[in-house]
Amino acid sequence: MNTNVIMAGFGGQGILLIGNLLSYAAMEEGRRVTYFPAYGVEMRGGTANCTVVVSDEEIGSPVVGRPAALIAMNGPSLERFRSALEEGGTLVLNRSLADPTKVDRADARVLAVSANEIARKIGSPQLAAMVALGAYAGLTGVVQVESLVRAMPKVISKRNERFIPLNVEAIQRGAAVARGQA
Repeated sequence: MNTNVIMAGFGGQGILLIGNLLSYAAMEEGRRVTYFPAYGVEMRGGTANCTVVVSDEEIGSPVVGRPAALIAMNGPSLERFRSALEEGGTLVLNRSLADPTKVDRADARVLAVSANEIARKIGSPQLAAMVALGAYAGLTGVVQVESLVRAMPKVISKRNERFIPLNVEAIQRGAAVARGQA
């Protein structure tokens, strides 16, 4: 399997965290990975995106021009990256902050998830990106949800490890939404 994804949103949404988590989960499964983060100078509140390439073979470059998948956590991210999505690609959209009617890609496999609302029900709006990551994993099978759970301690600091159960629940809820749509 060889695939890639661009994850995009605004700073503070956890975009770089979920990219890092996906990378570690893929490594847990013995896959090769590149993780390429990028963020605007504003940091929190500015733009943030990352590209993750997951492969069973050697990876030539972390740079992806036409991603196989896109996780768009807000409207500006959808606007910026939707046209780059490869034909027949997968789009996981946070419908809480991005309008699904703006997708205008009939060739794409689209899953619109109310990530912010699900995160609030779990107990923290900061979990929205984890919900979206769970939905992406559940929809595509890029990694097993269990691999994301096992990798969690590698990306959540010791001082915040008490939040791991909430993050796990967010991933599982996102995956459940995807299974209901697949």
